Amino acid sequence: MTQQPISLLLCALGGEGGGVLTEWLVEAARLAGYPVQATSIPGVAQRTGATTYYLEVFPVPLSELGQQRPVLGLYPVPGRLDGLVSSELLETVRQISLGHPSAERTLVLSSSARALTTHEKMQLTDGRRDEQQLMQMIASQSQVHHVLDMAELTRQAGTVVSAVMLGCIAASGLLPIAREAYRTILADGSSAAQASLRGFDLGFTAIEQQRAQARYLDGVLRPEPQLAEPAVFPAPFAPLFPPELHALIALGYERLVDYQSPLYAKQYMERLYEVHRAERESDPGLEHGWAITREMARWLALWMAFDDIVRVADLKSRASRMQRVRGEVKAGSSDLLKLYDHFKPGVPEFAALLPGLLARPLLAWDNRRKAKGKRALALPLKIGTHTITGMLALRGLAALKALRPKGSRFATEQTLIDEWLTAVIRLTNLHWQSGHEVAQCGRLVKGYGSTNERGKENLLHVVRHLSVALHFTDHAQRAQAIAAARQAALADDSGKTLDHTLQQLGVPARPIKEQPIRWVRRKAAAREIA
Repeated sequence: MTQQPISLLLCALGGEGGGVLTEWLVEAARLAGYPVQATSIPGVAQRTGATTYYLEVFPVPLSELGQQRPVLGLYPVPGRLDGLVSSELLETVRQISLGHPSAERTLVLSSSARALTTHEKMQLTDGRRDEQQLMQMIASQSQVHHVLDMAELTRQAGTVVSAVMLGCIAASGLLPIAREAYRTILADGSSAAQASLRGFDLGFTAIEQQRAQARYLDGVLRPEPQLAEPAVFPAPFAPLFPPELHALIALGYERLVDYQSPLYAKQYMERLYEVHRAERESDPGLEHGWAITREMARWLALWMAFDDIVRVADLKSRASRMQRVRGEVKAGSSDLLKLYDHFKPGVPEFAALLPGLLARPLLAWDNRRKAKGKRALALPLKIGTHTITGMLALRGLAALKALRPKGSRFATEQTLIDEWLTAVIRLTNLHWQSGHEVAQCGRLVKGYGSTNERGKENLLHVVRHLSVALHFTDHAQRAQAIAAARQAALADDSGKTLDHTLQQLGVPARPIKEQPIRWVRRKAAAREIA
């Protein structure tokens, strides 16, 4: 008999039920009367290995084989895999890179969802793998491929992703098993079984109705946030900006209305218009398509909406956040959910809300303490967001938003923003490319705490030295220098690459900061052991 087994490789991240999915497939194949064998190689996907399960089904019923039995394999043969099913996009590509599938015979069923790797999260800039490259590799290394957001279908069904994957496999037609056989092994009458059946049906329908999947060829690793209603561009400012920028600018405007007030958002529009006017004069032929205004619309809005304890309290106490948490933990309407938030504000966070007259001596006192090697003062807090007192505390702190403009940090941030803004406008008037490079330096400001401070220091060092240096032969050389410094600042968080690049460009490196040495007395027991 020349009939070959159907080979299937299942890939799931830890805790996603890959083993359960394998058991379901084995039971469904046996229920349908086909010889089947499965093996597993447990691991920790995308960290130190892969959690993979290999399955072979002989597509001839046992009733037709008589006394014969097929010999089934224990591990996939590279290039001879019939099906690859994965719950995560990068894991799909990783298996492709190992040579398991082939463009001549393999059906690939993959989720477009991502679980970012540690390496991706460590990058100072956007470290995510390019989604188009991942999708292109799947398309080029599969005979047929279907990519869909299995994570979203899982949330809709209130189940685990393995049930959705089972539905995708059933609808793909890869295995000679009827749909009802799959449903039979899922149905046991329990509430969990009902959720699994919902997930199975959603996965089955998604594959059945979307076989072409043209839109997933351009699919996304992280869906764009869907607003309940499109951001509305403020009418008074509509004549000031080109229509193609309205959607982006409207998002920045609404972000700042939510962050502070319409008056603060109006200041954003006025600042952005000054940049737009300079770009219009520098590039009257629109050769660059308003690229400077576009960059500033993004980074200016993000910087103006800087994180502080008021913002954190506001976000953590919103009803939408509680709904999201309940959805993530799959809590039912009758389930009791307790949610605790941990905070550790220090002197700088409290001083940020005080006027400069009070904040400066408080910060100076804290700096003197740290200079002596003492630990930074902080107030560890554990707040039960599910409790009335916890929610009142957070909402009370969020209500301090009205006092934010009178705080010392607000004044400091506005001064730094204006310094960067002035440099962008000045260089744009002199040379479009130079202005564009300084505008892109806005991406250096991100995160919170020391990361945020370091990013602002790097940006302002570029503004205060490279943007005004006199030794450049022309503006094009200045633009190249600013671009090189920005790329160096994003290369490592220690700043060594940036300092080396700055010196090569003929400007001073960042000043060395004093770091106190903290001496710790060894305990007597430790001395005896030593």
